[in-house]
Amino acid sequence: MSGLSYAVRDSATMLRRNLWRMARYPSMTVMLVGQPLLFLLLFVYVFGATMGAGLPAAVAGGRGGYLTFITPGILMMTVASVSIGTAVLVATDMTNGIIDRFRTMAIAKVSVLTGHVLGAMIQSAFALVVVMGVAFLIGLDSGASVMQWAGLAALLVLVSLAMTWFAVALGLASPDPETASNLPMIFVLLPFVGSGFVPVASMPAGLRWFAEYQPFTPIMDALRGLLAGAPAGSDVLWAVGWCVLIASAGYGWSRRLYRVRAAR
Repeated sequence: MSGLSYAVRDSATMLRRNLWRMARYPSMTVMLVGQPLLFLLLFVYVFGATMGAGLPAAVAGGRGGYLTFITPGILMMTVASVSIGTAVLVATDMTNGIIDRFRTMAIAKVSVLTGHVLGAMIQSAFALVVVMGVAFLIGLDSGASVMQWAGLAALLVLVSLAMTWFAVALGLASPDPETASNLPMIFVLLPFVGSGFVPVASMPAGLRWFAEYQPFTPIMDALRGLLAGAPAGSDVLWAVGWCVLIASAGYGWSRRLYRVRAAR
């Protein structure tokens, strides 16, 4: 077998390991899915009517309009929530001695991290389907075509991949699982300081500048445009560019940290 074949085989083994762990501890998956669902229901049913009345004239107002507006932000929070769990699992592996056992086995080194990433991607896909299903049940209206739905799904996969690799790096950089559970919280907070829950134009000047140029805003705007069936324009290009940059940085950082920590 070639080196690539060994890496694929070992990555599949590590993926099964992570899937079994998710199945054995379903409470973590429930918690990771439950947090964005809680925010979705809270903002729609408690704040939806008031917040919806303040949307721009070009956007449908009311509770239904606000549901459509915040869904991209909730989707980003969903991926961010799963990334926190990924960082914790990686930090747990690095501190409980399992890596020392893997070092004594003839397995591809990359497979340990790849197994975490693939498992997180599957968990993210499940969480996103649940959140979207609930959003449609409470009245989400979408004018997206088949091609736009395909673009929406592809962008969410790319977002999940980027945030997962960065979360893996944060987990490797953490001295313990407790720290790893806190570092990725920035991913959960960024939708609030962006276009996730209110229009950027409504923010004060300094905060508006940050909201316009932080990476999550073009991603959420692109998701919003695709979901509404409207031309997404340059937002899609900016979103893809940010995702590629975050994924590349997370992957490179993860590999370097893993080599250093696994060699100790």
